[in-house]
Amino acid sequence: MPRLYLVRHGRPTATFSDAGDAGLDPVGLAQAEAVAAGLAPLGPLAVVVSPLRRARETAAPLERTWGRTGTVEPAVGEIPSTVADPKARAAWVRRILQARWGDVEPELQAWRRGVVDALLALPESTVVFSHYVTINVAIGAAVGDDRVASFAPAHCSVTVVDTDGGALRLLERGGEATTPAL
Repeated sequence: MPRLYLVRHGRPTATFSDAGDAGLDPVGLAQAEAVAAGLAPLGPLAVVVSPLRRARETAAPLERTWGRTGTVEPAVGEIPSTVADPKARAAWVRRILQARWGDVEPELQAWRRGVVDALLALPESTVVFSHYVTINVAIGAAVGDDRVASFAPAHCSVTVVDTDGGALRLLERGGEATTPAL
């Protein structure tokens, strides 16, 4: 049974509301090194990474440690938003985070299904570097919770789920954030 280690990216230079593809700030880079040191004894395992810069930069220390390059998987990327204006995007994110999946746009419901399908398709134990809402999708699928956000994963927290290819099972939630996701 594959075990998935879902890592939220390190602290970025800007929030999702302010910039769609920010890299890591110095604290985020240190968080990435620390999570790599913590995960290193588990592998080498397969590595899957969101295409966004903050996730790729978070994965880099573990990729170096294990001597392997992660597979970029768009399905574990950030929740898609077509809102360009930062203030409007912040309001959109706040609305979405308070919603239930059954109440959001069909495109977002389809994105959610894509996240779950991508995780279920992983054939071996894998470290997945991803994002706040994406990790919430996995947790919601694992415990049958329809809320978009039921958990506030901290930067570089590690949430652990098992999969048998047909379902996700939550083993451990990562550390919780003390600041908002925006």
